[in-house]
Amino acid sequence: MRVRHAAQEARRAREFEAFVAGAGGRLLHAATLLTAEAPDDNPRARRLLTLVLAHTYACWDRLRGEDPYDHARQHLATRFAHGAWHQYGTLTRTRPTGALAPLTPQERLILVLRLYEGVAEEQVAALLGVPSERVRTICDRATATVLHPPRKRPAAVVGAEAATS
Repeated sequence: MRVRHAAQEARRAREFEAFVAGAGGRLLHAATLLTAEAPDDNPRARRLLTLVLAHTYACWDRLRGEDPYDHARQHLATRFAHGAWHQYGTLTRTRPTGALAPLTPQERLILVLRLYEGVAEEQVAALLGVPSERVRTICDRATATVLHPPRKRPAAVVGAEAATS
């Protein structure tokens, strides 16, 4: 009995290691995009990925027939959403510097799921509990913000306007 259990655990560990080797990089990149950190300095993304992989490993035996990447991606999205909603607007140690930094956490989540991960609009809506039209609107707005970021006015112009007011 112990030998069989040990063999099953070894097989489970090998399968999970193969999964992490194949999907870990993409999941880390998605987590980095979500946290809007720089790719070379992403401690929040790495922590998020660690939590997601730990959860996926804990559920590994129950995933038979299910896509483990899809499961990990869904948990990544929900874990980010819950954490980001509580932290949004609070002071953090570092300001986001990534390409998606100007976006709100919800905009980043929807944009990453829709455009980077290729998840269908209806699936994103069901995951977040919002209507499909809302997902489409947020995705369009976020895409426009990333493609055409708002221009920052020079400090001299801002100071001159304040002086004339």
